Amino acid sequence: MSVRMRPRFLEEYIGQEHIVGEGKLLTRAVESDRLSSLILYGPPGTGKTTLAHCISQRTNAQVERINAVSANVDDLRRIIAASQNRFATTGRKTILFIDEIHRFNKAQQDVLMPDLEQGQLILIGATVFNPFFALTGPLLSRSMVFELNPLSPAEIIRILNRAIEDKERGFGHLRVSADPTALAFLAQTCDGDARRALNALEIGCRTTAPDADGIIHFTLEVAQESIQKKQVVYDRDGDAHYDTASAFIKSMRGSDPDAVLYWMAKMIYAGEDPRFIARRICICAAEDVGNADPQALVIANAALQISEFIGLPEARIPLAQAAVYVACAPKSNAVYLGIEKALGDVKSKKTQEVPTHLKDASYRGAKRLEHGKGYKYAHDFKDHYVDQEYMPVNAQYYAPTDMGQEKDIKQRLSRGKHKTE
Repeated sequence: MSVRMRPRFLEEYIGQEHIVGEGKLLTRAVESDRLSSLILYGPPGTGKTTLAHCISQRTNAQVERINAVSANVDDLRRIIAASQNRFATTGRKTILFIDEIHRFNKAQQDVLMPDLEQGQLILIGATVFNPFFALTGPLLSRSMVFELNPLSPAEIIRILNRAIEDKERGFGHLRVSADPTALAFLAQTCDGDARRALNALEIGCRTTAPDADGIIHFTLEVAQESIQKKQVVYDRDGDAHYDTASAFIKSMRGSDPDAVLYWMAKMIYAGEDPRFIARRICICAAEDVGNADPQALVIANAALQISEFIGLPEARIPLAQAAVYVACAPKSNAVYLGIEKALGDVKSKKTQEVPTHLKDASYRGAKRLEHGKGYKYAHDFKDHYVDQEYMPVNAQYYAPTDMGQEKDIKQRLSRGKHKTE
């Protein structure tokens, strides 16, 4: 169904107004037949292949299509040789559409470079992966990159209604009565994937018997059965994985427990490894909560161990508890900033020698070297504190804040070298 209902012309294309709307750059390039190489990037079902097809209908260039999964270097060389001959004899350029272009390795991508530079070959690549990670720099520098967004529910409903009414390629030859709530359900559940919505519509219409009047009723119940379990866009090696994890961490850092639970639920629903989630919670507890509430790291670590012990689905409960605790805890990144500053000094400045009185004095012969001489054992002094040199340079790396328990730490340290100036 999704292939049959694919728009044939740009005028039939629905969605992506930010790319192909009136007066937009790509629209102007297509209408003037001055197209340059481009990469179409976005989630499944957002119209990448369809847009490439519509563009090919508006150009005088020869169009060749391959899929990077099955094509090899020999296939590329054959198409390139034909494009060179065509351009030399007729002046016609060649548009090469490569679906799933992220599957090409560096050597395969490099084969395209000379002819892209000469201009007789125009590349249109489609990928679900971020091209700035999946494609080589030279190829990207010679291409315009357009990101396609998930279709809105309203756009999905327009596509579904067109399929129901189209007598040539859709269900117009049948008597289909679609409940608006059923179409709205598909539009919401498909997460902007037109292909998935159309396939569900076809399954429902093909498997539902008509009533006595010959009418096929596409009801909400039929729609729910047809689309089955909702799928979320979440590839463990792709943008959706890292973007969702990023939103999860930033929501904990930003103290929004509701957002934390939503992004965690998305990861769990998509089949994410609970250990990955637990590790993110531990990192956030240490980096963003720190000593403002040291218990956060204890709880995060407990959730990590429990999730490894019990697994999903039960592990979702301690993971959620830990993530919410971290989100609601007072925040301080003072420890994180401190270790980063110290590492920077170790890397870029003179390496400091350990003071003699702090050197190891536990072995035979240490006394002869005067290692440990003059060391003051803190527990022998009042309040278990003594002022002595622990570092040969005067530097402060840990600057405790006034947040949570760190306020008490700041007060205790104020009597020593951290004393307020």
